[in-house]
Amino acid sequence: MKTMKYIWMFSIAIVTAMFVSCSDDDGSSYPDGDGPVTVNKVFLLDADASVPEREVTFARLGQTLRLQGEGFGGTRKIYVNGYETYFNSALATDNSLILQLQSKTPISTAEADVRNTIQFVKDNATYTYSFIVRAASPQITSISNTLPMAGEIIVVRGANLEETTQVTLPGGIVVTDITNADEDESGEWFSFVMPDGVTESGSITTEGANGTAVSAAYFNNRDCVILDFDGTGAQGYWSWSETGSMINADDLVDDPLNSGRGKVCQLIPERLLEAGVAAGKNRGTEVWTAGNGNDMDDWSRMYPYIGESTPLTDVAFQFDIYVPEAWANTGYIQINLANNASFTGYDLSGWDYTNNAITWFIPWINGTTVEPYQTTGWQTITVPLSELGRFALMIEDGKNPTFQELVEYRNGTDYRNFGMALVNGDFTYNGVEYVSSICKQRIYIDNMRIVPCKTTIVSDFPDE
Repeated sequence: MKTMKYIWMFSIAIVTAMFVSCSDDDGSSYPDGDGPVTVNKVFLLDADASVPEREVTFARLGQTLRLQGEGFGGTRKIYVNGYETYFNSALATDNSLILQLQSKTPISTAEADVRNTIQFVKDNATYTYSFIVRAASPQITSISNTLPMAGEIIVVRGANLEETTQVTLPGGIVVTDITNADEDESGEWFSFVMPDGVTESGSITTEGANGTAVSAAYFNNRDCVILDFDGTGAQGYWSWSETGSMINADDLVDDPLNSGRGKVCQLIPERLLEAGVAAGKNRGTEVWTAGNGNDMDDWSRMYPYIGESTPLTDVAFQFDIYVPEAWANTGYIQINLANNASFTGYDLSGWDYTNNAITWFIPWINGTTVEPYQTTGWQTITVPLSELGRFALMIEDGKNPTFQELVEYRNGTDYRNFGMALVNGDFTYNGVEYVSSICKQRIYIDNMRIVPCKTTIVSDFPDE
């Protein structure tokens, strides 16, 4: 019995030694541990997708892959785009290997000879498999000028827009002369020159190193213009005086850049500019649409372009702005959905915010820091309608107001003029107090319009 016990324990020791040896040397786990690596297929693993295991020809950072082939046994290290990538040898067989693409894997900065490769390192050799690796899906978050004239530079901002090679504009017009961000910008922007002949509106579509991106359908979109100061939409003014705040047709000016925009609104008219808007004057200047007597002010006319049930988070107000000189420290723009709110300033004192729909544009403040605002040409400002007073509060309360609710609110007000104003009072923003001074800022605005602003991420797999 004692002899059998010793033999049994000796056998266990041998098996244990063999197990430790296999753990230290993955290659000996398989009969062909030193054989060449061959990848036949790559599958994307996603338990939450409609196809939990799908054969793919490319993958994105963060995704998990199953590699199918031969000779994975004995692999010591794996490099993706030259970046050493962890893999669990316990989940590997000679014919299958699970690999997650790490977020730190370089894409555009990878060396050319290892970019879009998976390298398998064994004791005796390195085996390379060509496979496209992309960053997360590209997204477009803003376009610097959505109603541009031919020859103007358009800057498109977003994420993962590296190496954009092509932009398709509405109507199928293709632009391939692209200026991309430097590598250290991480694909945050690219630019192109607006070509001649773009007459249709909609989204722009881009192609780059990380795939396809599609913007919101507001490029070149004039379907729902409110006021362009050249005949579309009617301007309203009352109680006008030479020293008053109301901007009328005689206060309009020719486009200072001669870009072809025609008449534009100078927010502080020439008649007031020399003296400027006094410090502490909340009702500095104001420009309005005509109001109840004009069919253009009934926004139900926009339903063929923006459906009644569209969430306000997917609809925006846009206008174009040109600020030729640095603007900072005093003055800001208030946007009024209807003429039922006064200009008491950002601090909201003196009236019930919940019963009005206004918001503000203060471009020279970034958080708690003053950053002078200036444009080299015409730029588009996009303000989601969900940011307007009463509707912003509804969303905070968990509601989902629609475009129809906004239209019906406007039509139910006593004066459905849409307006913008320069407010020049003292105010507190993000806990910082700003004291006004005389404002002599040249600010030009044009092309007030309502646009769809829903953005989408293009799926790699249309069947999903």
